[in-house]
This record gives sequence, structure tokens and C-alpha cells, in this order.
Amino acid sequence: MEITNLIPHIEALIFASDKPLTTLELTELVNNAFGFMEDKISLDQVEAAIEGITEKYASEFYPFEMKQSGGGWQFLTKKDYHKTIAQLNGDKFLKRLSAAALETLAIIAYKQPVTKGEIESIRGVSSDYAVQKLLEKELIIITGRNEKLPGHPLVYGTSKNFMDYFGINSADDLPKIKEVLAEQLVEPTVMKDVNMEDETKAEDGDETTALAVTDDGELIVSKEQGEGEES
Repeated sequence: MEITNLIPHIEALIFASDKPLTTLELTELVNNAFGFMEDKISLDQVEAAIEGITEKYASEFYPFEMKQSGGGWQFLTKKDYHKTIAQLNGDKFLKRLSAAALETLAIIAYKQPVTKGEIESIRGVSSDYAVQKLLEKELIIITGRNEKLPGHPLVYGTSKNFMDYFGINSADDLPKIKEVLAEQLVEPTVMKDVNMEDETKAEDGDETTALAVTDDGELIVSKEQGEGEES
């Protein structure tokens, strides 16, 4: 099948799907749809079609684009139209995570798989409520139990919804810790070397330097005699 003929079928699948579709899933779905064909659609053909679709909707003509987010491909509205479509979704669309939930989620994202005890040791406070809310929002999931720790506590990790929520395709897309916590360089204070002889002269009322600025913004440097000297 020609790539130009394959493109609309992939577009239709991504548009109709209620979850992101991976390239492999798209390949299987297309082949299922055209089971009567002797030659199967290859992964390379689907990737070429995806590249064409991505380039097509990158044009300013379209208010949406196709992006890899949440572990697969999906159509997303461009950022310029955020406020416009927010009117349709109300508070649900604009809802934000609390500081405690966001802090807990960040720890899970970077330390996963992680237990609640480990989360609390980092935060220094109980995280029961934050973890429960993140589970309800399906931003994290229970991935199993830590068999090495006493009591075999539950282990948490981020979900596909987490990636979709933050517009990333995998945990590898998260900013590196050293980038997030990079220390700002503090410029050292520049000190002028003061000659002790000059300093003594200034104290004795010898010649000093005066600075002045003219109406035209020109800097004038002049030498003045100390009060103790006769002109």
C-alpha cells in the first residue's frame, strides 16, 4: 500500500482512539483492517506515514497537532488555543495539583519504584492523603511490593496518565535532576587593590580624584587638592 493511502487510515485510528496508540499498535490495527492483503503493512511504512502526518499538522493552518505523548501518538490542541477550549471543560480542565500532591508526585517520578515510607522520609511529613489523591487521579499506580523490606510495603510508580498529563512520552523525558536543582553561580565581588601609600595620602588630605557627569552624559575625571594644601 502506498504511504499516501495509508495516512488517512492511521489518522482515523488516532482520532477515534480514547488512548494514545503506539507505532506497533497502529501497525497491528492497520494489518487487521486489511487482512485480505497478501503483503502486510510494515513498521517502517507506518513510521513513514506518521512522519508525514506530523509534518502535515505542524502547519499554522491547523489548531491541533499530532504528538507522541502518554506512551503513544494522539492529536492534541496547540498551546495557542488553550484558553479557548478551557471554556468547554470548565474546572476539570483548569484543575491543578496541590503543592503536597505535586511534591509527592515528583518524588515518585524520580525515585520510582518507591514505597510510601521512602516518600515520607524525603518529605518529612505523612503522605497518606497525597498518595491517595494521586491514585484517584490515576497519575500513579501500585506496581507491586518491596519484598526486601519488613511488611512488604506497596511500591508506587507513575502511570501512562501521568505522562499524558505532563505531555511527555516516557519517564526519560523528565528534566534531569541536575538541571532542575542546578546551583546558580554566584559572581565573586570584585575588590580593587588599594595601595597603602595612596590610602595614607588620602587621609592626609593630598590629591584625590573627583568624578562628575556633564549635561551631555560625559564623565569627567578631575584631580582636587585636599583642604590642608594651599593652591
